[in-house]
Amino acid sequence: MATAHKHPNYMAIFWYLAILTVVELGVIFMPLGKVTIGVLLCALALGKATLVAMYFMHLRFETRTLALVAMTPLAIATLLVFVLLPDGFAVVHQTAEKKAAATEPAKR
Repeated sequence: MATAHKHPNYMAIFWYLAILTVVELGVIFMPLGKVTIGVLLCALALGKATLVAMYFMHLRFETRTLALVAMTPLAIATLLVFVLLPDGFAVVHQTAEKKAAATEPAKR
């Protein structure tokens, strides 16, 4: 017979999510580098996604195997980001070269 779990306090989870959203808005206006702001926003978004998955999708009360299955898309998305990063850096590099070439005076 399955044991019943205690229902989580959904309003508390809602307020945690609201607080994290306010912190995200605060991070945007902080005088930090773009990379630092991006990392902080990604970390906060991951925390919010974890809260939603654990409590609103009820993964907290499931077996560990189901939680691993739910984490698989996150692992795949992370892998795809790292696979695509070199292409993004190449585009930035080419754009910088074109801007530099356009601002050089024409040689005769």
